[in-house]
Amino acid sequence: MKTNKTWNQHVVKKENKFLVLETIIHNSPISRADIATSTGLNKGTVSSLVNELLDEKLINESGPGKSSGGRRPVMLLFNQLAGYSIGIDLGVNYILGVLTDLKGNICAEKQVNFSSLTYEEILDNVYMITDSLIAAAPSSPFDIIGIGVGVPGVVNKDKKILLAPNLNWRNVDLKSTLEQRYRVPVTIENEANAGAYGEKNFGIGKTFNNIIYVSVGIGIGVGLILNGQLYRGNNGFSGEFGHMTIEVNGSKCSCGSEGCWELYASEKSLLLNAERLGLKHDDYKDLSLGAVIDLAHNGQTDAIQLFEEIGKYLGVGINNIINIFNPEQVIIGNRMAEAEEFLKKPMTNWIHNQSLWFSQKDLNINFSNLRTHSTALGVAAFSAEEFLYRTIYEDKVISAL
Repeated sequence: MKTNKTWNQHVVKKENKFLVLETIIHNSPISRADIATSTGLNKGTVSSLVNELLDEKLINESGPGKSSGGRRPVMLLFNQLAGYSIGIDLGVNYILGVLTDLKGNICAEKQVNFSSLTYEEILDNVYMITDSLIAAAPSSPFDIIGIGVGVPGVVNKDKKILLAPNLNWRNVDLKSTLEQRYRVPVTIENEANAGAYGEKNFGIGKTFNNIIYVSVGIGIGVGLILNGQLYRGNNGFSGEFGHMTIEVNGSKCSCGSEGCWELYASEKSLLLNAERLGLKHDDYKDLSLGAVIDLAHNGQTDAIQLFEEIGKYLGVGINNIINIFNPEQVIIGNRMAEAEEFLKKPMTNWIHNQSLWFSQKDLNINFSNLRTHSTALGVAAFSAEEFLYRTIYEDKVISAL
């Protein structure tokens, strides 16, 4: 019984310490007295835990705050520069990497664009970007605390990539590969889940708790924030709406099914149809999303009509999702969000005309203000949060053995 009691006291201390850290993170600058009031912990406990966090370089003391009738209190700040997180958005035709502090502020970034690379070639680019971001990291107590990677595919609970059809990947253990090279914790997440998390924490979704994030790139992925929490599903496979059937006798998809949503409403669909029409832009070597957007800006009728068709099909899929989840907000993100001015009207017209009237009440439909950075910021945030949790609780596992 004595051992169990000791263990329970140990757990309670860790829980209280994490609570104090979270309170400081979300309320900086804050005094010890205000932490005690906010958490319900006594002042002695707060003072002891604050001293530990100061020793561990996770928080800092700043100048005195306002007095409420006595000595001015010393204010506490979260040390967001204690370490740095790397977030990588591994797209089908690009890789974007960001280096952030522990609050998600971008300190450096690097991007490469490509087409039709092998797994080994993509891995080399991931190494190059990661090495570059590590070199750019300022000196800090904890250095690089973790790497997060968002991938356009199905990721299981063990963080293995079971299927990424647009990359032609199956059963890829990218997590182990990166951890062996960099010797830091690596988390792998579906890119739409990461994008939804990025929007909820840093983007246009901050004030909403029921969000549908639609990532529209070469493929389409959907991330779900339900009741303020990222929803991954029973085995981590939620959000594969890009492969829901919207055309019964539709084209064959890379996933093996027919008539999938992403065949009609994605960047890939746009470029295939633009190629069929023979669209070209003198300023671009190859036909690309940017080229078609520029053509539309220049009033090219075919380019504008292609976006209108994409917008309509986006509306078809989003309408189905609205009827299932009744969200507060739908966010359209990733590369196709750059074409907002051409997509928004046909998309919202379809949703307005087809959605059940009561599903439209209090519904907000927005394009991402983070654009292509939602996923990279989301996975960087996962790594930062896991680092803080691990730092507080890491001896919990050792003690339990």
